[in-house]
Amino acid sequence: MSGSDQLPVSVSISADVEYRQERPEPYRARIRWVDPVTKRRKSKSASVSTPQAAREWIDAMMSAAEAGVNPETASMSLVSYGEAVMPLALRGLETKTLDPYLSGWRKRVVPALGHVPVRMVTNGVVDRVVHGWIADQCGRSTVKNSLAVLVRVMEQAVRDGIVDRNPARVVGWQREYRRAEDELDDPRSLALPDWHALAQLAAALVERSADHFAGWADVVIFAACTAARIGEVSGVRCADIDRDAWTWGVRRQTTPGPGGLIDKGTKGKRARTVPLIEEVRPLVARRLDAVGDDPMGRLFTGPRGGRISTAVLRDASIGMRSSPS
Repeated sequence: MSGSDQLPVSVSISADVEYRQERPEPYRARIRWVDPVTKRRKSKSASVSTPQAAREWIDAMMSAAEAGVNPETASMSLVSYGEAVMPLALRGLETKTLDPYLSGWRKRVVPALGHVPVRMVTNGVVDRVVHGWIADQCGRSTVKNSLAVLVRVMEQAVRDGIVDRNPARVVGWQREYRRAEDELDDPRSLALPDWHALAQLAAALVERSADHFAGWADVVIFAACTAARIGEVSGVRCADIDRDAWTWGVRRQTTPGPGGLIDKGTKGKRARTVPLIEEVRPLVARRLDAVGDDPMGRLFTGPRGGRISTAVLRDASIGMRSSPS
């Protein structure tokens, strides 16, 4: 928060309840206080249906003020509070993580919960919203990112003293997803049957890609033989390959970032050693010879010599998926 947004400490509040006849919610609970920074007198009110609800609202506002929370902040809607604290709530996250989190906030959290006051967000409310996303056929990662940003905003609300505990920490929602019957019963049924099938797939990709670039076949075969992510395949350097033991030291991945593709550590945050099976060794040897003596040369590159990514490989395979078999 900026200096002008700092919460006042222990604001003194006066309160009153006014009855207004012939209104759907006739009781108006109101609090007043003096802003310690501007010295201006401010007020906040809420219309409720019973005297008890009015008193509960006033008690909640006074409790927040005693904890050092500005009454205006304590009565904020989730969308207003989230916009005010989002940089603080998302601190420490990698830049590439911000985009899916903020997208989840805008497209799912705000439409579903943005109008709800922060203090009124409960476990039950969040649970119903999450199950609504699942019913709308949102993907597992979409729900995870949307829930993650909500958890961070509500965690900041806990630190600000607006709520006592984080109601967004719901569990068990992933059990709502059910994998396809054949994948659940026999995961191997989705695998390629043999090496010949893999070679055919790689050759078809090259043949039907826009540029007929033979390197796409190498990428697909290497990824299949090492069970590696496309970002890790893109990050392979000549120095990572041990020709004597025929192993690959996985130390980095290429991933989208601000301004384009960047190299960073593996997704698991640790290096690992992957054995290279006999069938893929001629391919690796050929690529090493083609790169030459540069130990930091990339083993696999795109048609123009640049880094490859999921998007680049996807674009190359569009013709394959759209062409008749």
